[in-house]
Amino acid sequence: MAESGSLPTGFSELEVLAVGTVLLIEALTGLCLNSLTILSFCKTPELRTPIHLLVLSLALADTGISLNALIAATFSLLRVSHRRWPYGSEGCQALGFQGFVTALSSICSSAAIAWGRYHHYCTRSQLAWNTALSLVICVWLSSAFWAAMPLLGWGHYDYEPLGTCCTLDYSRGDRNFTSFLFTMAFFNFFLPLFITLTSYRFMEQKLRKTGHLQVNTTVPARTLLFGWGPYALLYLSATVMDVSAISPKLQMVPALIAKTMPTINAINYALGREMVHRGIWQCLSPQRSELDRAR
Repeated sequence: MAESGSLPTGFSELEVLAVGTVLLIEALTGLCLNSLTILSFCKTPELRTPIHLLVLSLALADTGISLNALIAATFSLLRVSHRRWPYGSEGCQALGFQGFVTALSSICSSAAIAWGRYHHYCTRSQLAWNTALSLVICVWLSSAFWAAMPLLGWGHYDYEPLGTCCTLDYSRGDRNFTSFLFTMAFFNFFLPLFITLTSYRFMEQKLRKTGHLQVNTTVPARTLLFGWGPYALLYLSATVMDVSAISPKLQMVPALIAKTMPTINAINYALGREMVHRGIWQCLSPQRSELDRAR
C-alpha cells in the first residue's frame, strides 16, 4: 500500500533509491532547460512571435511535468527512510490531476507546434497572434477537461507502483476505465500524433520541392511515440489482461520514460533552434546583450 511505512511491494531499498535518483535528475534537468526557454521568451523581444507562443505553451506544460517528477523524486527518496505518502487520497487526486493536465498539454502543444510550423512554412500568410492564442487556450482547456473527468467519476487516479506519484488507475481494467481510456486517448494521443505526422509530411513534400527544408520532419512524431507510447501500451494492456501479472518495476518504466520528455522537448523545440538559442544566450549574458543593442 502507498500509505504504509514499509517499502513498496516488488522494490528493494536500492531500487527505490535508484528510481528516486533518476526522477530527481529528470526533474532538475527539465526544470532548468524549460525555465531558460520561458525566460528567453519573456526577455527577448524578437522571440515574442505567435509561433514561439506555441513553444512557450509546451515549455510551461513540460515545467509542470518536471515539478510532478520532482515531487515523485522527493517522496521516492523519503521512502528509503520508510516514510509514507503524507497527503492521503486527496493529495494523490490533486497530484494526479496536475500531472495529467500537464502531460496532455505537452502532447497537444507538440501537435499545435507541428500545425503552426506547417502554416508558417507552407502558406503565404503568417500565423496570427489570435490564432496562436486560441490554440494555446484550446490546448489547456481541453487538457483540464479530460484531466478533471477522473475526479468526477469517469476514470480514477491512484498511486503508481512505487507509491510516490499518482496517475490514471489502470489496475481495475473495468468498463469505466476502458471507455474513458479509449475516448481520452483518441483526442489526446492518436489525434495529436496524426496532426504531427501529417503536418510534417506535408511540410516535407512542399519544402523539398523548393530545396529549403529547414525543419527536421521525423523527430517530433518519433519523440511523441517514444515518450508517451509506453504509457499508451501499458494502458491498452490493462484493457485486455490483468496488469498484476506485470512486475511493479516494469510498470514504472513508462513513467520514467515520460518524465524525460521535458528535456527532450526543450532540446528539440527551443535549445536547438538558432533564434531561441540566441535568446537564451542573451539571458545568460546580459552584458553581451547590452553590447549587441548598442551596436
